[in-house]
Amino acid sequence: MASSLKSLIHDEGRYQRSYQLYLERSTEHQCAKDFIHSTLSGILASVVDGKSHLNVIGVGSGSGEIDLEILSELRLKHPGVTVDYEVVEPNNKQLQNFKALVSQTPGLDHIKFTWTQMTASEFEEQWKVKKMTKKFDFIHMIQMLYYVKDPRAVISFFQSLLDNNGKLLIMQACCKSMDSQDDAWIKFWKTYENTLPLTDMSMTVTCEDIKSFLDSKGVSYQSYELPNQVDITECFTEGNERGELLLDFVTHVLEFSKTASPELKAGVLEHLRHCSVESNSKVMLKNKSGAIVVHPFG
Repeated sequence: MASSLKSLIHDEGRYQRSYQLYLERSTEHQCAKDFIHSTLSGILASVVDGKSHLNVIGVGSGSGEIDLEILSELRLKHPGVTVDYEVVEPNNKQLQNFKALVSQTPGLDHIKFTWTQMTASEFEEQWKVKKMTKKFDFIHMIQMLYYVKDPRAVISFFQSLLDNNGKLLIMQACCKSMDSQDDAWIKFWKTYENTLPLTDMSMTVTCEDIKSFLDSKGVSYQSYELPNQVDITECFTEGNERGELLLDFVTHVLEFSKTASPELKAGVLEHLRHCSVESNSKVMLKNKSGAIVVHPFG
């Protein structure tokens, strides 16, 4: 790892700006919303069956847009159900954005929010110290396992919190083949994992890795594919501020264009263009996420 390269997560403000731009240029959130209002709706129905109250955890919920989509589906299909909703999010800015979003959203009177600013591992440590025994009906971890050191341990812990009919939803990038253009982003990270400062995270952990782990434990689950893409056209315009921000998020390197060597920058851009599809003057980087619905132990 070149010493001049620093992980984007060390600059909260720039991370937030680059992440927001990524959301504007990608179809990831829309794919997640489509899944929530179609497939997940039936899964939630099985969780709610016979219950008037649910305990829910959002792990790494960010600013809460996807969480509120889940809650809107619950409210629509199960209007009489009340919810205790624990938000576990380490980023203070994201947590404040989530709180603001809740305050601006009508119809959430049936939901009691608990705001917990800590990482998934810190939450586990606190849970065990307090010897908590509470069980949960639904837990979700959406595109957040990249930011933990031991995804398998995190999955196992939160699965252990599920009630008898509870479900754990995990969304993560797929990479079925290093030759596929549908898995271009995770292929990029796998190609550059020893060059970019990704070693403190789990950026290259895929749905396939998670399913292999679940299979090894004999855990029951269902999986679904969610194709999406991101417009990275601006990354190829030298000096374009939005392009540089987007390139920061794609590489997860703080100010990549300024700190990477000319050779590395040229190689990364060439690799990204090679992995992408060009259409109507747009350079589209394809990605395929997976949704894995994990059942309780036993």
